[in-house]
Amino acid sequence: MEHSKLLDFLSSLQLLFVGFIPAAILGILLGSAIGINPLLYQLCKRLLQIPYSIPPIALVPLAFIFFKEVEVAASMVVFFSAIWSVMINTATGMRKSRLQDNNFRLAINYIFDALRTGLWIAWFTVIAIEMLTVGKGLGFLIWNAYRGGNYNNIIEGVIYIGAIGFFLDQLLDLTSNILVKLVSEGKKS
Repeated sequence: MEHSKLLDFLSSLQLLFVGFIPAAILGILLGSAIGINPLLYQLCKRLLQIPYSIPPIALVPLAFIFFKEVEVAASMVVFFSAIWSVMINTATGMRKSRLQDNNFRLAINYIFDALRTGLWIAWFTVIAIEMLTVGKGLGFLIWNAYRGGNYNNIIEGVIYIGAIGFFLDQLLDLTSNILVKLVSEGKKS
C-alpha cells in the first residue's frame, strides 16, 4: 500500500473509531438502563425509532451548522449514525434477558448484534461522508479516482473498504462467541 493510500486508510479508521467508540459505550449504557426498567422501555421503544429512522447522511448539513470544523462535524454524524442502533438493540436484549431470568448469554448476543449493526451503519456513514465532504479517507479516494477515471484505484479502495468492514465484523463476532462461552462455562461451575 503506497503512502497516500495508507494515510486514507488510517484517516477512515480514525473517523470511524472517534465516532463509533463513544456511541458504542453510551449506547450500551443507556440501552442497558432502558432495558432493565420496564416503564422506561415501554416509553422509549417507539420514541427511539424516530432518530433511528433518519438516514445519517441527512445530518451532515446540520452537523456543519452546529460544528464548524469538518472533522468534528463528521465525527458527530458517525456518532449519531451508530448510537440509536446500539441503544435500541441493547435495550431489547436487556429486556429479553430479564424476562428469561437474567439470561446473560442472550444479553451478550443482543449487545454484540447491536455493536455489529452500529458498526456497519457507522462504516457506511464514514465512507459516504468522506465522499461528500472530508477530502481524505477511503471514501474520498474512490470518489476522487472516479472523477479522475482511475478505475484501478476505485476497485482497490472498494476492496479495502470491504476488507476493513469484514475484519471488524468478524472481530466483534469472535469476541461475542468468546464471552458467551465464558458465561456458559461460568454457569456450569
